[in-house]
Amino acid sequence: MTAAPPVLEVRGISKRFPGVLANDNVNLTLRKGEVLGLLGENGAGKSTLMNMIYGLYKPDEGEILVNGEAADIAGPKDAIELGIGMVHQHFQLVDVLTVTENVMLGNERVSGPFLRRDTARREIQALSREYGLDVDPDALIADLPVGIQQRVEIIKALYRHADILILDEPTAVLTPQETRGLFKIMRTLLDKGVSIIFISHKLKEVLEICDDVVVLRRGQVAGHADPKQSTEQSLASLMVGRDVILEVDKAAASPGDEILNIVNLRVHDDRGLPVVQGLSFGLQRGEILGLAGVQGNGQTELVEALTGMRRAAEGRFYIKGEDVTDASPRRVTERGVGHVPEDRQRDGLVASFTVMHNLVLCTYYQDAFSSSIVVDDRAIADNARELVEQYDVRPPIINNIAGGLSGGNQQKVIVAREFSRNVDLLIASQPTRGLDVGSIEFIHRQLIRMRDAGAGILLVSSELDEVLSLADRVAVMFEGEIIDILDIDEADRDTVGLRMAGVREQSEVQSV
Repeated sequence: MTAAPPVLEVRGISKRFPGVLANDNVNLTLRKGEVLGLLGENGAGKSTLMNMIYGLYKPDEGEILVNGEAADIAGPKDAIELGIGMVHQHFQLVDVLTVTENVMLGNERVSGPFLRRDTARREIQALSREYGLDVDPDALIADLPVGIQQRVEIIKALYRHADILILDEPTAVLTPQETRGLFKIMRTLLDKGVSIIFISHKLKEVLEICDDVVVLRRGQVAGHADPKQSTEQSLASLMVGRDVILEVDKAAASPGDEILNIVNLRVHDDRGLPVVQGLSFGLQRGEILGLAGVQGNGQTELVEALTGMRRAAEGRFYIKGEDVTDASPRRVTERGVGHVPEDRQRDGLVASFTVMHNLVLCTYYQDAFSSSIVVDDRAIADNARELVEQYDVRPPIINNIAGGLSGGNQQKVIVAREFSRNVDLLIASQPTRGLDVGSIEFIHRQLIRMRDAGAGILLVSSELDEVLSLADRVAVMFEGEIIDILDIDEADRDTVGLRMAGVREQSEVQSV
């Protein structure tokens, strides 16, 4: 069978930043109607390469060919005109605009002097219905949770009818059901001749959806893989350059005293609507309680209330026996609570600060890093160098601006800050989102280490496999309620999946 013709070729591409060679003589080929998987560790150069194809960066060396012809891509407008679309890892959305206005940006349609908002709105509604994306075209981006914002990015790409579509970690914030919906969309696009570059750290997805795989390691092409002849283990080893343990190794938990007690907690969202509906449960030292559920069922607002970022409408919660309901984030932190937030850029980092100063956001005023009113930059720098090495932040330059790091390395900075403090309670929301397999392996080991040292851990993850691998008990949240709490021995995928869909008992399944 004759191979499909190339629609995109990258030849000898290199890109340098101060102190960093991000891409080094990279070559790849994308063929018509195929999905090319692009794998690599955090900081391997994947996003930099895609940003050059999309016109956000200019290569220092090499060339890009589209449909066999050399392309001078000076900016995203050039890329769009060449039929290249991109769903970015970090959302390219304007918070104060509606979904419709964001989708129209850069592709405005007019009737005389007027924007045709109604036409665009109807197209967005049609795309939402057709692909099950469930997005309100009139909603403000600022009011949408992370998972819904990701859907808006996907709609933007579909709205522009790209022939070449770059998906940079598109499933990082999607549920398994939403991911299956995206794959259905992708297969429909492939049938119509669209070609896709798919960047993901989720190796199962790569094996399922890709026709070919290119692996980058430290800016260079480390190898190619045929998904039909590869395994998760072989892909992981090619990415990291060593054997990776994909299964979590842990002993049985030894729970101790109660560290968190929630009593009849009710929380409203930004619209004033009740989204947490009278929750009552506890968490003990020395255990991991996994909170499973489809995103949008109140998990975000629950975590925000527990960490002082949102006021409770009713009820109380206690940490180490102290009522900290509606306490400030600093007071919660000083009570011995660590927090890995769901949205790393909005809530986890100060993007304009350096890496070293982001690593002490919770502790800069304490004796270890300050003397009276004077901050000790030497101590802060020493702390940063140690954590950057321990958590493999790339590039390992502590004076880099945190906002300039790749998404996975931004996540490493947050995890390093929160895990390195002596915490009694860790609230970790999507702690491995956007991380490569080697980093996930390391984070999972750290979570088990903290549990075994006596910390209580509330793990909120949209990755059901992660919850089932790490948790000692699984609480399932649906429409703002905990509908079941299962010991890990009872929490198989089918049972938890049914609870996530709102099915409380087996008898309900038989009646459906």
